[in-house]
Amino acid sequence: MTRLSVNINKVALLRNARGGNLPDLIQVAEDCEAFGAQGITVHPRPDQRHIRFDDIPLLKRTVTTEFNIEGNPTPDFLKLVIANVPDQCTLVPDTTDQLTSDHGWDTLKHADFLKEVIAALHVKGIRVSVFADPDPKMIEGAKAVGADRVELYTGPYAHDFTHNPEVAMAPYSEAARIAGEIGIGLNAGHDLNLVNLRYFKEHCPGLLEVSIGHALISDALYYGLSNTIRMYLRQLA
Repeated sequence: MTRLSVNINKVALLRNARGGNLPDLIQVAEDCEAFGAQGITVHPRPDQRHIRFDDIPLLKRTVTTEFNIEGNPTPDFLKLVIANVPDQCTLVPDTTDQLTSDHGWDTLKHADFLKEVIAALHVKGIRVSVFADPDPKMIEGAKAVGADRVELYTGPYAHDFTHNPEVAMAPYSEAARIAGEIGIGLNAGHDLNLVNLRYFKEHCPGLLEVSIGHALISDALYYGLSNTIRMYLRQLA
């Protein structure tokens, strides 16, 4: 079964809107795990508009499944990750003012940089995933720089799914095939939801983990958090 990691950024965004501690981010992380989530993902950004840097040590002490910290590997980000040693670090090529992630790494152009960052994280025993577009060359490049996994950026798939699922899925199925051949683990994330998740999972062999936040938290407004997590898990069964 593909594992579900719940991204709780939007919970932190709601908390920060009023400056207090409602909703309680740590309690939500605990509850997500209790409701069946197999991991918790956070993506701290430089402006700390949702996850704050001081959330990370608290989450590190709280999360008992898999703790995944994703983000742009700036010096401050890497210092935060190395100090808190999550189970997984997902490297994402965001700019400092980016609203949301919208592309993967050029693992060939940035090979030297990625190799250095990955080596430093490996010293701490952290599994490293590299955010990547479904391009065989980028997948092979991630393997060459020492990444343990790639996380396929699924924004284009989600955008095109309603028009033609088969065409939307084709590059991701091929990326999965390449990942399997070269022996690199496969994650996926961005705009996956209750409509498109099952199809993606069924046509992406070897998919180990999906990270879902925005859609899942939005669905929880209608269905409740516990029920929503079970609904997503059923799509992955």
